Amino acid sequence: MVIHVAVGDLTQLTVDAIVNPSNSLGIMQGGVSGSIREAGGAAIEEEARASAPIAVGAAVVTGAGHLFCKQVIHVPTMEEPGMKIGVENVRRATRAALLAAARFNHQSIAFPAIGAGVGGVPFDEAARAMVDELRAHKQPQPSTTWLIVSRIEMVPAFEEALRLAYQP
Repeated sequence: MVIHVAVGDLTQLTVDAIVNPSNSLGIMQGGVSGSIREAGGAAIEEEARASAPIAVGAAVVTGAGHLFCKQVIHVPTMEEPGMKIGVENVRRATRAALLAAARFNHQSIAFPAIGAGVGGVPFDEAARAMVDELRAHKQPQPSTTWLIVSRIEMVPAFEEALRLAYQP
């Protein structure tokens, strides 16, 4: 798997799927979820809510509305909106997204920094957990993964996690 780190807007990417770190109810009101709903339209949230409740550690794949990607992979990190979470939920959500991408034969997928916003997980811990799960994923899909951050000062944490993960 090729892994890229970039500063950007998740909702503007032309990948097979983007990852929405959500809640078990499928409510897309704030953070990354709110941005996805705003850019892609309410139909994404309606489709996700139709599958609720979604367990933490599970994934639901929906259409992408007006987004440039093909699908949105919703991975709950918390049961209700606004909850604080632990790093294990970041791991479970990342793993669920990768398995869903493989199941749908997605070659390219883009992740935000799962859990580092509303969930309250320190960014460096979230980055390490996500990279650990990317490294542990042994299926051929996705073959390309983007780790997208909103601010340039977040890039070094992902780069350090990648450097540490791939040291002999």
